[in-house]
Amino acid sequence: MSKMSGKKPVFAFRDTPRRMPARIPLELRRGGDWSELYGHFGEAEAQHQAGRCLDCGNPYCSWKCPLHNYIPNWLELAREGRLSEAAALAHETNPLPEVCGRVCPQDRLCEGSCTLNDGFGAVTIGAVEKYIADRALAEGWRPDLSKVAPTGKRVAVIGAGPAGLSCADRLARAGIEATVFDRYEQIGGLLHFGIPSFKLDKSVLATRREVLEGMGVRFRLGVEVGRDLGLDALLARYDAVFLGLGSYRYTDGGLPGQDLKGVLPALPFLVHNGRLVHGDDEAHGKPIAGWEDHVDLPDLRGKRVVVLGGGDTGMDCVRSAVRLGAAQVACAYRRDEANMPGSRREVANAREEGVQFLFNRQPLELLGEHGAVTGVRVAQTRLGEPDARGRRRAEPIPGSDSVLAADVVIIAFGFQPDPPHWLAAHGIELEGDGRIRVLRTNEGCATRRRGPGDALPYQTTNPRVFAGGDGVRGADLVVTAAFEGREAAAGIARLLLG
Repeated sequence: MSKMSGKKPVFAFRDTPRRMPARIPLELRRGGDWSELYGHFGEAEAQHQAGRCLDCGNPYCSWKCPLHNYIPNWLELAREGRLSEAAALAHETNPLPEVCGRVCPQDRLCEGSCTLNDGFGAVTIGAVEKYIADRALAEGWRPDLSKVAPTGKRVAVIGAGPAGLSCADRLARAGIEATVFDRYEQIGGLLHFGIPSFKLDKSVLATRREVLEGMGVRFRLGVEVGRDLGLDALLARYDAVFLGLGSYRYTDGGLPGQDLKGVLPALPFLVHNGRLVHGDDEAHGKPIAGWEDHVDLPDLRGKRVVVLGGGDTGMDCVRSAVRLGAAQVACAYRRDEANMPGSRREVANAREEGVQFLFNRQPLELLGEHGAVTGVRVAQTRLGEPDARGRRRAEPIPGSDSVLAADVVIIAFGFQPDPPHWLAAHGIELEGDGRIRVLRTNEGCATRRRGPGDALPYQTTNPRVFAGGDGVRGADLVVTAAFEGREAAAGIARLLLG
């Protein structure tokens, strides 16, 4: 990688406009191309985009990032062509930079807080992060563990999603042997099976697995704890256990007509389709973790598809339906666009691909004929008083009912934790909504001193069991799961090593 000589121009942000990597042409996306939407920066373009950073004295981008990445620092290293140093610094806080660079809603996090976001265009932080990690790993860079001494301690990590992978990475850096168990056949959890390839190519996860195995992490895939082996066996063989169980139970909304043919929950739709897209000939016979009922994936070609829900999962569903050849794709959401939880960038991409957005629409029931769905009865809404989370309630307007014609309806109202029954037998308590109870979080402070008897970060009510990610927080972002896995590993290291 060539080095850019000289000091960074003071007005680089003004002279160099914000740019994203080139995107897959629209006609290919509508024609069924599942390649990642955004391409890759070349060296010169990455350096120029990184050089737009103002290096603020109080970097709002770093504070807004749940991982508190050293963003201005590795942007400057990338600008100077010091790729290995940039990769090492990016990994210092983020065990999965190549993933977060692709799937994080940067418009709501780091880039949304960038000083230049008001007028000049935010620095393309995510695209540069992706460039640093991808290119460094492709050129052979790997985490330097030459000074890490094995401790003889062993930890079982349950769940190979972002929380589990992050925890395993940090344990390896502390000289603790980590073995990761997962009921799926590939690592990544919903990174692999829930996020479509047009957002995250699965070769990225294959590379991360190779990196982790090179660090000494072991994987036991296709193994379900509670069915194939018990937690008691893991506690007998390992010094501690980390639970990265995720949230797989979907919120169905209790709508009448959900049992009609053509009505699909979002997660089985995404998982099953993801397997088929990647050439899994046995996808129809494979179970979907966390989903007991068999779900048939209908042929969407020429069909009218309505997706209910306005989060990132809903955006994954509508954009997948476009690539599967649906004639019409609509997204119905009960609040207005400003209150939509999904990434603004994903909404814009979906709209460009032909998705129709119907805001202020509250679904009331699913209609059908001869056992198959034919439409969704909805009411128009207005926004009322804030709810417990501060979001204004969607209130149906009397007499405003209408019907959205549909051949397929995908329900994407979100996910909730589905804690396994065996937790209670090991003294692991839950919150009232099913989330795993941890005695102390560690929001951004991995070095806080603790007094005698204080709980460690992400320690459950069983002192040898830690937990993090969606099973603790509820359905949330990949980056927050990565943060909690990282911080839980710090707590485990303190328990085992003092």
